[in-house]
Amino acid sequence: MGYESPMPVQEEVIPFLLGEDNDVIALAQTGTGKTAAYGLPILQKINVSQYQPQALILCPTRELCLQIADDLNDYSKYIDNLKVLPVYGGSSIESQIKTLKRGVHVVVATPGRLIDLMNRRTVDLSNVLNVILDEADEMLNMGFTDSINEILAAVPENRNMLLFSATMPKEIANITKKYMKNPKEIVIGNKNEGNKNIRDIYYMVRAQDKYLALKRLADYYPNIYGIVFCRTRKETQEIADKLIQDGYNADSLHGELSQAQRDYVMQKFRIKNIQLLVATDVAARGLDVDDLTHVINYGLPDEVESYTHRRGRTGRAGKTGIAISICHVREKGKIREIERIINKKFDKGEMPTGEQICEKQLFNLVDQIEKVKVNEEEIANLMPSIYRKLEWLDKEDIIKRVVSMEFNRMIDYYKDNDDIEVVDENAPRERGKRSSNGRGDAEEGYARFFINFGKTDELTPPQLIELVNKCVPGKVRIGRIDLRDNFSFFEVEEGEAKRVVDLMNGFEVDGRRISVEPAQARNEGSGSRGGYRGGGFRDRRDSGRGGRDSRRDSDRGDRGGRRSSYGDEKPKRKFYDDAPRGKKKRK
Repeated sequence: MGYESPMPVQEEVIPFLLGEDNDVIALAQTGTGKTAAYGLPILQKINVSQYQPQALILCPTRELCLQIADDLNDYSKYIDNLKVLPVYGGSSIESQIKTLKRGVHVVVATPGRLIDLMNRRTVDLSNVLNVILDEADEMLNMGFTDSINEILAAVPENRNMLLFSATMPKEIANITKKYMKNPKEIVIGNKNEGNKNIRDIYYMVRAQDKYLALKRLADYYPNIYGIVFCRTRKETQEIADKLIQDGYNADSLHGELSQAQRDYVMQKFRIKNIQLLVATDVAARGLDVDDLTHVINYGLPDEVESYTHRRGRTGRAGKTGIAISICHVREKGKIREIERIINKKFDKGEMPTGEQICEKQLFNLVDQIEKVKVNEEEIANLMPSIYRKLEWLDKEDIIKRVVSMEFNRMIDYYKDNDDIEVVDENAPRERGKRSSNGRGDAEEGYARFFINFGKTDELTPPQLIELVNKCVPGKVRIGRIDLRDNFSFFEVEEGEAKRVVDLMNGFEVDGRRISVEPAQARNEGSGSRGGYRGGGFRDRRDSGRGGRDSRRDSDRGDRGGRRSSYGDEKPKRKFYDDAPRGKKKRK
């Protein structure tokens, strides 16, 4: 399989797991060889003559479940009759039950589907000797704590327990105390530390320029092969559709896709028919794709742990990678917090100009021409005719025509488009003089508006900015934002005032109509006639719909409410997670 020497986590973990009664907590970054670290010693300890589950591996997503099962099958190629069964939601439970009845040695499972099998009394865990929690922090973040407790209660007390994680949140300590016996903690690097082989870059742009920035970065790296992370299913699909329409090799991966659709997209991505996979955090958890060059954050996630897992998709197995974050100025606090926890400094990127992009693309074309493989025999009969057709052109003319044929569209595009304005997050805001009437009137050149959403709807300034940009096409400069409990006030340039009122009043959020009107019509000192509660900025993230498996497995994003590493104990909520109009509210 290409292994020549053990990676650090394998060198530390494998000898220890070959012993008896050894519980282990191993902390190592994604892509460091954890599957082999626990897979090889566990397979060695399997009694092949006993057709009952002897090892149980729990993981957060169906993609990771299949990946682990494939790796174990590769490792056990020369162990006759050893059976590994992946158990996950979205596939036929009847076929999984039939395989269990025939007998298996290793079960790799997502918690939701395994609970279903246990309830049907079709899986016997009484002979399990080793339990492995892979990506333990992700399972806890996804709300699988209750399921894990139920599963661990069904396995023998004298089993070994192996916990593998990229980060060490407090919730892991609870599992350690309850289910593990004096576990040995093996740390590769420092706790929660980022992979040193990955370069972290951020670009600070205005919110309405984020997609244009994404396009420029994709053009600037012509051989890019990476994942673009978005926060919601709706945004994921929108960005993927835009990229496809603009001629990029892109596709989406999110919880609304069926298992067959997800498998099809992932197959195309693995064979590099897709250069950019636009995905939600939930859908992309556990993906193991070799040679990713970039991870792009289309906005920073709420939790530092999510950022760690995102960037861990690239720079795997000792290779280098680049993690790019496209941010707006209000996210600079998140950048500093992430830097502190992963113990790495972000580089501030300069947005490439159109001239730089065209130059990069041209040199990439020259490299391709230099390296192209020429099949002399196949084209020999055609070349005399081609030479006669082009004999009136000299070498310089032919080169110019090849370049122009490939790049006229791109050169014209960047010639007609201004460079993207990069925001200086340290520069003081240029504002006009304030009115001294004490009522918080608009600053000079700005108009002040009331909106019927506030803190009780968990509205934040970045979400209000995105709300305005979603409703009102083009560039709208937003001034001061004043959040109240049941309503808020915000300022926009006076020239955009009428357009903002007309367009925003035509939108709904989760079935609730947006109401925007001039602030003078409201009494700012009281909550009278303020927004009403209910609906609001509900977060459905990437949660799946349908049966129990979709609720418990990878399509379930924020079950139980996830903890924010930025101090907010409630899940963040977004405007563009709203329900379609006319749709009944979910109970």
